[in-house]
Amino acid sequence: MASDLEIRAKEAFIDDHFELAVDLYSQAIVVSPNNAELLADRAQANIKLQNFTEAVADANRAIELDPSLAKAYLRKAMACIKLEEYQTAKTALEAGASLVPGDSRFTKMIKECEEHIAEENGELPRQSLEKPPVELTDKIVEISEDAQPAAPSSKPKYRHEFYQKPEEVVVTIFAKGVLPENVSVDYGEQILSVTIDVPGQDTYNFQPRLFGKIIPEKCTFVVLSTKIEIRLAKAEAIQWTSLEFNKENALVQRVNISSVTQRPAYPSSKPTRDWDKMEAQMKKEEKEEKLDGDAALNKFFRDIYQDADEDTRRAMKKSFVESNGTVLSTNWKEVGSKVVEGSPPDGMELKKWEI
Repeated sequence: MASDLEIRAKEAFIDDHFELAVDLYSQAIVVSPNNAELLADRAQANIKLQNFTEAVADANRAIELDPSLAKAYLRKAMACIKLEEYQTAKTALEAGASLVPGDSRFTKMIKECEEHIAEENGELPRQSLEKPPVELTDKIVEISEDAQPAAPSSKPKYRHEFYQKPEEVVVTIFAKGVLPENVSVDYGEQILSVTIDVPGQDTYNFQPRLFGKIIPEKCTFVVLSTKIEIRLAKAEAIQWTSLEFNKENALVQRVNISSVTQRPAYPSSKPTRDWDKMEAQMKKEEKEEKLDGDAALNKFFRDIYQDADEDTRRAMKKSFVESNGTVLSTNWKEVGSKVVEGSPPDGMELKKWEI
């Protein structure tokens, strides 16, 4: 039986109050977090608000909870089409179509995805895709080519950064103390979907459309004590100028793997860092580090030797070896022409061992 929140959410959606519908569905999901129907319906409202990445996350969670829910596949496909993730959309549609054989909504959208995929692969001219929007009986969808994804309105809860190698991109989400069972990561042809659902906290969703295409089956992630590390296998050896795709950075540069010798760039969600400056700062801190006991003494000797001239180094090595580690001289004129005798500390006796 539908709850009062669910009934009010459906009424808000019917009245085109989509933001209210999302809010009411969210409240209902807090009460019933394992209700796949609620998640699929919130995905529908998010599509209307052009929150397409959020819609994909909701649909993925609904499918996870109830793999037999056909409308969850439909709504995932709708959001993916808006994000131009046509292969991912087609896969979802084919799975949904197997649950409701003969449903014309799925067959029409599968055909559209195939045309887009063919156009992307250079097998179909662009003008063949210029046709009126597809009208579906389910109120959730109105396909048009001019709609653009809206930027997420909420401030990210966790900071993220990324760096890349010729064959992969490594995304780090700094989420301290999150348990593996609270993390869900899904991969599409060119989309990453991360959900962190900690009991008692607002759910964190991160679903960027990626700069380049990836190989989902080769992607992995690990949840550590302070972060989540996600490794995305590149489908092409190209240099990503950012993590997320936009039309302004669509120009890519192929990476010559055999000639990659430069220091890798580490773009992130924060301003670009000066890694040379950071390295210099780390060396400075290491040099100024305060040590005690033998560690401090060893550092003192190491610093002297590092900055010394050749004669001083020769004197230090000769005196230290010949005295069995009891004398350290920096005066080559003094120790260069004689054997340096050992000088043990007061109260101790120097013994020579015959080998």
